[in-house]
Amino acid sequence: MNPVPTSENDSPPVYREIAEALRHAITSGQFADGDRLPGENDLMQQYGVARATARHALSVLINEGIVVSVRGSGIFVRAFRPLRRHGPRRLARELWETGRAVWEADANDREFETDSITVREIDAPEYVARALDLPDEARVVRRRRRHHLDGRPMQLATSYLPAELVAGTAIGEPDTGPGGIYARLGELGHPPAHFTEEIRVRMPTPGETEELRLSAGTPVLDVLRTALTTEHRPVELNEMTLDGSAYVLQYDFDA
Repeated sequence: MNPVPTSENDSPPVYREIAEALRHAITSGQFADGDRLPGENDLMQQYGVARATARHALSVLINEGIVVSVRGSGIFVRAFRPLRRHGPRRLARELWETGRAVWEADANDREFETDSITVREIDAPEYVARALDLPDEARVVRRRRRHHLDGRPMQLATSYLPAELVAGTAIGEPDTGPGGIYARLGELGHPPAHFTEEIRVRMPTPGETEELRLSAGTPVLDVLRTALTTEHRPVELNEMTLDGSAYVLQYDFDA
């Protein structure tokens, strides 16, 4: 590891220097995924600092999502590879038209599953009706689910679709079949041809923290996606909440 921090001559606080030394040890391969980091007592002895300083240094890495605290066991390098979410590729028509799930474009051979699926027909909330260009008192089919990768909850997703378009179809069932929602919309004569996404970063609500099992200080990504047909008719509004420590977002553009 790096030398003992000093915090002299306007250098960063000692706890930040210790955190940086640990971070460098992780990124350089000295500690691998799943390895246990030195604990508070180890850091106190190695750097000659108080317990509060050692604890603060470890908290920095926990809040960054680099390590995770396991009660009664210690602090461990996070044994999880972030999921690379490729925006254009995952929504390609050739994917869902051939019966593959959108997730397959991201997960490759990694194990993913969906649970907590609820499907209901409800009155369209005002912002949903506006996004889907629906009249007052319109109804929508709301699909809520949670996605897991390698056994870890990654994303909460809620889709809204016009009830007059999809009610009574497989889209109203928990299992929509091969290719998912977009394949079913295609069968109904309304295949998505254009997508728009808006992304923002925020801190999670207590409910989201529990559902996604987030470590303290982990932000979430809000992704709001609208699917439109070739006539630019909006057919789905999808609100997604992603574990910010578990994703790499990739978008490719031509100059």
